[in-house]
Amino acid sequence: MITWMQRHKKWLIITIWISTIAFVGAGFVGWGQYSYGNKAGAVAKVGDVEISKGELQKTYSRLYTQYNQMFQGNFDEEKAKQFGLDKQALQQLIQQALLINLAHSYDLIITDEEMIKVLKEQKAFYKNGEFDKETYKLVLSQNRLSIKEYETQLRKELLIQKTLKLLPVKTSKNEENILNTIFNIADKINYKVLSFDDIKVSVTDAALKKFWESQKNNFMSEVIYQVNFIKVAPLSKKFSNTEIAQYYKENRTHFKGNDGKILTLEAAKDKIINELNAKAAKDKALRSYIAFKKNKLADDVVRNHAQISKSHNLFNTETLSTISKLALTKPFTKPININGVYYIFELTKIIPAKPKSFEVAKAEVLPLYIAQMKKEKLLQLANNSVNTFIGKTSPFITITAVDKLAPLSKQEAADFLQKLFVSDKKRSFISLNNQKIVLYNILEQKLLTNKNNNVSDTIAKLKSTLFNEGLIKTLQNKYQTEIYIQGL
Repeated sequence: MITWMQRHKKWLIITIWISTIAFVGAGFVGWGQYSYGNKAGAVAKVGDVEISKGELQKTYSRLYTQYNQMFQGNFDEEKAKQFGLDKQALQQLIQQALLINLAHSYDLIITDEEMIKVLKEQKAFYKNGEFDKETYKLVLSQNRLSIKEYETQLRKELLIQKTLKLLPVKTSKNEENILNTIFNIADKINYKVLSFDDIKVSVTDAALKKFWESQKNNFMSEVIYQVNFIKVAPLSKKFSNTEIAQYYKENRTHFKGNDGKILTLEAAKDKIINELNAKAAKDKALRSYIAFKKNKLADDVVRNHAQISKSHNLFNTETLSTISKLALTKPFTKPININGVYYIFELTKIIPAKPKSFEVAKAEVLPLYIAQMKKEKLLQLANNSVNTFIGKTSPFITITAVDKLAPLSKQEAADFLQKLFVSDKKRSFISLNNQKIVLYNILEQKLLTNKNNNVSDTIAKLKSTLFNEGLIKTLQNKYQTEIYIQGL
């Protein structure tokens, strides 16, 4: 994270702005399933700096949105758990807090003048070609941000940047010469690409079953949860003008138009009624929850039954996640809102996972068995061919020649070249992504005389990465980190 900040000197508000939009758009996804310690509002403390639950929610949601964009909208809570998004969010904030502690130890501050200067450079707040205070307020209001909240975060980001500027990473001429030499080493090679496509695998039930027996604990049935549940449907009550006016008076900031301005009572009336009905439905659901727990439900309340698992889920992944955390000693969930209807669940039985039979698991085992056999046979083919193969002859290539090794893709070529130029073998092979192996024989070597103009930046990035890793480790030893959130 620190390396990224040092590379992007102009990230400041732009990054904050994008992050702000991201966490608002993501709607604070993924929260509510954790338990907190006794520190009100804080999930962790690093040195003298506390990390609030709100900061963690925002960072999590920003990361969630970034991953969702990378996955082209196919990112969900299940993938977020697999990627450890909650832990990533907390670690980002801990690193920031470590740097803020360091800044405080140097008595660094961000003045109003410094902050205003940066604010006035941001085109998002411009009107008629210059910074406009009303546009600034309006844009923040439309994204549910207060000026205080936004500027507090901005000061924090500026403080981190100012601190890092005290610790510059410089390069020397000798380092540039060494790296230029490395970039100018060129090899002419004869090479041949072997892939899974070259391997044929015959499959027998006996071999497949033997493979399954060695790994059958990897092919488990799903955990099944048997539950009772009740539903509390949305309400559509009538409210007096007095009730509507009183609610508007107490919650008028909830009701804004597209221009960010607060709506009049008359214009907001339908929204007020919707909120009052939603509040009434939630209150009713909470009363039903208590009655359910005490076995005092009214006779007309219908108890439903269901079996829920990952592949057979009538509700959603969040609901399954909540139910999976229940125990038979504490079997009730609090009301869960699913598409406007409140559900309250009682866990009655857990059917644990167990290894699937061979016949049931066979379809899952087959592609894994074939991949494993191809991997083994590909390695065997490479070992048998490396001393005698005849392939393509490349021109003189350097470590950056990723477009001169067809049929390898640029990413595959980059992986191959990085490994080739640290190998001490004239003739050998290099494995790529477990599905391809490149046989190679170095025919000639020479030193080119090309000048790399970006070498200084490359060295700075390498040194910066190493420096920042060391800096964080040093600060971790200096400032105690306490985490109050369970599960992280």
